[in-house]
Amino acid sequence: MVTGPLLIVIFVLALAALFFLILKVRIEPFLSLILVAFATALVIGMPLKDIPGIVTTGFGNTLAGVGILIGLGVIFGQFLAASGAVEKIAQAVLKAFGPKASPAGLGLTGTIVSIPVFFDAAFVILSGLVKSLASKTGIAVMTFVTSLGVGLIVSHNMVAPTPGPLVVAENTGADLGLFIIYGVLCSIPATLVGGFLYGSFIGKRLKHSGDIEVVEVATDAAQPRKEISTALSFAMLCLPIVLILLNTISKLIWPGTAIASFFGFVGDKNIALLISTIVAIAALRPYISEKYSSLYAEAINSAGIIILITGAGGAFGAVINKSGIGDYLIQSMQGLSIPILLLAFVFSQILRASLGSATVALVTTSSILGPMIGELGVSPILLGLAICAGGIGLSLPNDSGFWVVSRFGKLTVTQTLRAWTLGGFIAGLTALATVYVFSLFSGILPGI
Repeated sequence: MVTGPLLIVIFVLALAALFFLILKVRIEPFLSLILVAFATALVIGMPLKDIPGIVTTGFGNTLAGVGILIGLGVIFGQFLAASGAVEKIAQAVLKAFGPKASPAGLGLTGTIVSIPVFFDAAFVILSGLVKSLASKTGIAVMTFVTSLGVGLIVSHNMVAPTPGPLVVAENTGADLGLFIIYGVLCSIPATLVGGFLYGSFIGKRLKHSGDIEVVEVATDAAQPRKEISTALSFAMLCLPIVLILLNTISKLIWPGTAIASFFGFVGDKNIALLISTIVAIAALRPYISEKYSSLYAEAINSAGIIILITGAGGAFGAVINKSGIGDYLIQSMQGLSIPILLLAFVFSQILRASLGSATVALVTTSSILGPMIGELGVSPILLGLAICAGGIGLSLPNDSGFWVVSRFGKLTVTQTLRAWTLGGFIAGLTALATVYVFSLFSGILPGI
């Protein structure tokens, strides 16, 4: 197998080939990802007999995590939209933040939601608000997609008990309570700068790939649709979020008990969304005029291509991960004279880009730097937060989240890179800047 600097060259060429196939040759992203995954494995020199297994395992493992989630999420969102619940929630956001600040409101909502909820699930659940808010405010769809996506990924990387930050706190020996507080404080400016401000900037410069999809529900004269209440709309939206949050809380308060086991089951992201979908099918019936068969067909049709592309992104990511590119980059940079907080950020950022997984990037970086905390002479909280900040941005096509944002946000690959990838990078830099601000008050702030 290829080793050393040539691995970096192959990684860059693989990304270039992927962009060329999708943007210039206009081959469907699913096919492009699978082709590049196999080609990259061959060029790296992986054993021929192992390559099919690596690609298919990466595909399968990714869908094991998000396949059911995407399918249920699309159906759940379809029923929320058809019942008018999305419209009601959009009206409430507009009332609370006002039209001009509504993207900031959506971004901060995403920041809160993504603490207990898996990123992909949260984006699927909240993406329906984008179209409605854009239609009501006249603000670009791109602005809302960027604000929502960045808000979600920021807290996914910065705030425990999300798995990545939780492991970082453990590996660095940081006090978990303080780590959560400082993580939240880092998340707010990161979301506002990378999501709202950058989203407002890019929204004026990029035209959305398609028309805004405002759900028009046909009205049957014999059976007119009832108007759904704002309270029920929020209750339906919050149901999966609350179930997942109860799982997290029960583990903290009643670890190892029957209560924790029960909420561990109903609060599993797949079970929580399944329960919510069943409840939506039953509870929203009076507010839906369309035939359920039509709603199911449309949802399943939309979910199919998203699932295929997401799995293919995981296959490509598995090949990159197996190649050892991440390990080589870490070894190469450890000898450089870079300030430790910046080094922690860069380590995590490079792994995020090369492996396609924010959680893996956080776990790997903290596993390397965590045991060195004593000789590094830096606060465990500051080091941990710098690592978490590095996991936010540079989401590339080897990241399943890239394709979730692209497909649900209805963005082209180029638009996704300019809005989501760059917006996340700016948010990560903002979070790192906040960490450096905290470091100025070393000895004054608790734990710093």
